[in-house]
Amino acid sequence: MALRKYKPITAGTRWRIGNAFAEITTNKPEKSLIESISKTGGRNSQGRRAMRYIGGGHKKHYRIIDWKRDKKEIEATVMSVEYDPNRTAFIALLQYADGEKRYILAPQGIQVGTKVISGDAVAPEIGNALKMKNIPLGTMIHNIEMQPGQGGKLVRSAGTSSQLSNKEEKYAILKMPSGELRKVLINCYATVGVVSNGDHNLETMGKAGRNRWKGIRPRNRGVAMNPVDHPMGGGEGKASGGQPRSRNGQYSRGLKTRTKGKGSDKLIIVRSNGKKLAK
Repeated sequence: MALRKYKPITAGTRWRIGNAFAEITTNKPEKSLIESISKTGGRNSQGRRAMRYIGGGHKKHYRIIDWKRDKKEIEATVMSVEYDPNRTAFIALLQYADGEKRYILAPQGIQVGTKVISGDAVAPEIGNALKMKNIPLGTMIHNIEMQPGQGGKLVRSAGTSSQLSNKEEKYAILKMPSGELRKVLINCYATVGVVSNGDHNLETMGKAGRNRWKGIRPRNRGVAMNPVDHPMGGGEGKASGGQPRSRNGQYSRGLKTRTKGKGSDKLIIVRSNGKKLAK
């Protein structure tokens, strides 16, 4: 993890703090593991704009990631650590002993030549995937399944990890990156380690054009609109617009949006705000 602060030789580099990509070992993806991906520009099948502030952006290919880690008891060697334009984390190319290649999320500290393996009772080392019932307490894990065999769904962003804090008969208790304490079935697979590119949140774009390269168009403030266009619009001068809310009137602060009686409520012990759920 390393950042690069650019010298202010142009207006766009004056505030630019970018990734030094010190961990990246190649700039060409594995051709057998990429798929074409098309852009919508925020338009639906009728060609009408369904999402605002989307458009343009650089062309890119989708990298096929092995979320399930279902090639078990076969050792794999890390061939390269690569940048993925579709996610914040870096990815690692594995070559298994039988010659097959797959991409996985690169854990922090993984290097070319590292051996990794997945299985029911493999060693809990960085990059290895195994059931949570076989992972020691206190271990930092990522790419966590919510149902056995489903593939990793939780903790996949750059620099994130979850801590295995306790085990029960049927559930493992995890401390999530948000601070939430929740139960997950103990037979679900997880990968040991912290997700790579932990400095991602410290990067600074430096100029609006970098967001345009990502396919993000300028976003208008609600208070700058007219009352017919937004609940916060209108008023004389620079009116604040009152309570912040979305274009359709939904409050951005204080409004609970979680469905009451949701099935997973019974699996959440402590919410991210520190409040315990009533049982």
